[in-house]
Amino acid sequence: MKIRDPLGGSKKPSPAFPCVQCIPWLNKAEHCHPKKPLCSLCSLWLNKPEPCPPKNFVPFVSSCEKQEEPPLRIAFLDSGIGGLTVLRQALTVLPTDQFVYYADTLNAPYGVKPKTEVFAHVLAAADFLASLQIDALVLACNTATAVAVQTLRERYPFPVIGMEPAVKPALMQGMGKVMVFATSLTLRESRLEALISNLGQSHRVECRALDRLVRFAEAFDFTSRAVSDYLADRLADIRWSEYESAVLGCTHFLFYRDLIQECTGPDIRLIDGNQGTVSQLARVLEPLRAQATAPVHDAAPRVTFYASGHKETPARVERMLALLSAP
Repeated sequence: MKIRDPLGGSKKPSPAFPCVQCIPWLNKAEHCHPKKPLCSLCSLWLNKPEPCPPKNFVPFVSSCEKQEEPPLRIAFLDSGIGGLTVLRQALTVLPTDQFVYYADTLNAPYGVKPKTEVFAHVLAAADFLASLQIDALVLACNTATAVAVQTLRERYPFPVIGMEPAVKPALMQGMGKVMVFATSLTLRESRLEALISNLGQSHRVECRALDRLVRFAEAFDFTSRAVSDYLADRLADIRWSEYESAVLGCTHFLFYRDLIQECTGPDIRLIDGNQGTVSQLARVLEPLRAQATAPVHDAAPRVTFYASGHKETPARVERMLALLSAP
């Protein structure tokens, strides 16, 4: 049997080999066969200069096609897996770039520790990432941003993008009250207090810590009865009829969006800062692309995972990739 070549003519089918635009990247350098065989998943000849069909495209896999923009290496730093919720959006918005994800699992959670201790952990992690010759650093952690972002911006030559609870967007969407969920340390820090004060809307904002959600997430516990009971207990006394929205001020909390919505009721808007952070990252990277000359090595995976200064274990990488590809 002969297969029609989309470029014209026909040829015998080459051995099936999935192109890397169509398979999840399992943290290994897997590339198309040099003979450009037929992709067994997307049914396109791999030397055809067109993307794979959207239904088969996985945004966090590395493309084997020639990239139009110079790829940049961007690091994401969090105390654990919460920053994956931000990375997931970045993988779609920045399809040609490569990423380093650093989870400081040995020191998690940050939100219940003293400020000086968290500052030291963040600085050590950032120094490690700087040694990898990154082009930008995203503090995908509201707590890390609150205690260290200004110091990191003064310390490194590359851009450092931080995250803050999305209080301003929440206040701009209406005239009602806003509930801010965050970690205890984020709520204690003057950065959040100054943000709310500068908006002149302190009377409309209430805050509550949900620290245990971070521990649940780090145990990959997203749906257990213990999680539901914890949220029900922590939110039981809130009169949601007085509120318009709730801010998810910790990246870990996004894993519990549905459970939190069940507690607040369907009329409460849940707002997070992930989209704004990724949009800011994209803006910051634009001038850097004009200066980028040497591409990231083709054999590198789209995302490289580290845990407190060491390569992540294959088992945890698999679980984190599953979270990145979840619907």
